Amino acid sequence: MTPRLKETYSKEIQPALKDSLSLKNIFMVPRIKKIVLNMGLGLDGADAKILKAAEEDMGKITGQKPVITKFKKSVANFKTRKGSNAGLKVTLRKNKMYEFIDRLVNIALPRIKDFRGLSPKGFDKFGNYTFGIKEHIIFPEVSFDRADKVRGLDIVVVIKALNKDHAFALLEKMNFPFIKKGDN
Repeated sequence: MTPRLKETYSKEIQPALKDSLSLKNIFMVPRIKKIVLNMGLGLDGADAKILKAAEEDMGKITGQKPVITKFKKSVANFKTRKGSNAGLKVTLRKNKMYEFIDRLVNIALPRIKDFRGLSPKGFDKFGNYTFGIKEHIIFPEVSFDRADKVRGLDIVVVIKALNKDHAFALLEKMNFPFIKKGDN
């Protein structure tokens, strides 16, 4: 079964963006290539119990097993050792990616306390969008009672687009709640 957002993208969003951005063919329309979720654990990465709990939570959020990332260098000020656990990372593609975006935009982001919208300044020069979430418990898959500690997430939406404006137009059509210019 194809995800709801993927069908909407191919039937409604893609043709609408082709017309509004005045592109020559459908293959020039911006599209999402992948989504990367990152959860840094810092000093908690050394504790096996905390690492396992964070891994389970991240697995429930994304629907696939996360990869444990390691520190590349030892830094005395941060009390890190080369090769020790730094955090968790998951890369979503294809159907899981579309399902995650649908849940993120329609369920998780509205559950954030005092949420005013996402900053439109999170785009890099290639058109990829990066933002952070302070509480991983906004996702309905994670039990609020069972979570030992509230952790943050970094989400990177990798977009194939000609420029930032095209990427912004794509995410706006996908109902990403951006802050409007007049709002504060």
